[in-house]
Amino acid sequence: MHKTPRGSRKYVTILGNVNVGKSTLFNAILGQERSIVSDHKGTTTDPVAVSMELIPFGPIVLVDTGGLDDFSPLGEQRIRETRKIVNRTDLILYVIDINSFDEREFTDNVLEFTKKNIPHILVFTKCDKATKETIAALQSRYTEAAFISNNEESIELLKAKIGQCLGKLDKDEETLIGDILPKGSIVVMVVSIDAGAPKGRLILPQVQFIRDCLDHGVKCLVTKEDELESALVSLQKVDLVVTDSQNFKTVERVVPQKIPLTSFSMLLARQKGDMDMYMEGIKAIADLTEGAKILIAETCTHNTSHEDIGRVKIPTLLKEHIGKELKFDFYSGHDFPDKLRDYALVIHCGGCMMNKKGIKTRLEMCQDMGVPVTNYGVILAHLSGILKRCSELFYG
Repeated sequence: MHKTPRGSRKYVTILGNVNVGKSTLFNAILGQERSIVSDHKGTTTDPVAVSMELIPFGPIVLVDTGGLDDFSPLGEQRIRETRKIVNRTDLILYVIDINSFDEREFTDNVLEFTKKNIPHILVFTKCDKATKETIAALQSRYTEAAFISNNEESIELLKAKIGQCLGKLDKDEETLIGDILPKGSIVVMVVSIDAGAPKGRLILPQVQFIRDCLDHGVKCLVTKEDELESALVSLQKVDLVVTDSQNFKTVERVVPQKIPLTSFSMLLARQKGDMDMYMEGIKAIADLTEGAKILIAETCTHNTSHEDIGRVKIPTLLKEHIGKELKFDFYSGHDFPDKLRDYALVIHCGGCMMNKKGIKTRLEMCQDMGVPVTNYGVILAHLSGILKRCSELFYG
């Protein structure tokens, strides 16, 4: 559980004004000193994110942030970084000093959380410094709020409340193929060992796929492209072949039509994104004009090579496909532009390094601005002329 990647964890973000006790709360939930605590305003600058295990819920990322009312010279930049975190937040702990509660400000902020479809827990801090009358009045009015004093008991109650809230969000188990293939199915996983492959290990989507097979009683055989044909011959029955999107053409020629074929990226697109939106976004390719701007968005940061799928292969194949010159902008990691209207198309990676909420927020931004969006696996299947075959698994 300690090795669960952040892209598979729920994000819990602590928000509030300066000096309301956010960092003190952050350290208390973690059970260790990770954020600096001081009476001086604006101590927390960049968001501080720590992976932890919230028992009994499971793995989460807890994030401490700067004050929402930080008016220091760097305040605007700090708030901008906080907003980036909020875009991939599953649950907000909205922290308020019980002795300086501003109901109007609270209502305005909750409205913003609601617009982003992010649930929140109202947390009143410094209750040991408040009168019994003040606490009782707020407890009767905000029955679901957490009231934190300088003791371990109130922290444990808050942690239980966080777990309950996340449990409601996590009712539907996220799976790559567990809800597609029945127990006992046999899949063949085709792994490329090329210049972009890390030495001595598999990449995250491949590891996640194998684990998903194990979790759902699906048998998985792993092979390289040049051994695929003999692997298929040796098996009496194969229910699915999964490959890297960039090798669709090579693999498709080997796999018989009767065997379903798809890619890791398309499975991730279904799990974390919106397959219908990605399929619809493909239609925008036919309308691309000379010099159209394309945004390539990937959630990881890595050194590029001449075989890089996002920065080299997709742009090259897309320009060859439509026979026009295009302009490409590349964003990696958690960077994503606020202004999308200049783009004719957004092409997003599978998103293995980002949680589902972060991907969903990006798709909503594209939808709100009327910008079509698709996915690495979907566009590579389309450019290979096999999109219908590779998407049949999801649509029947």
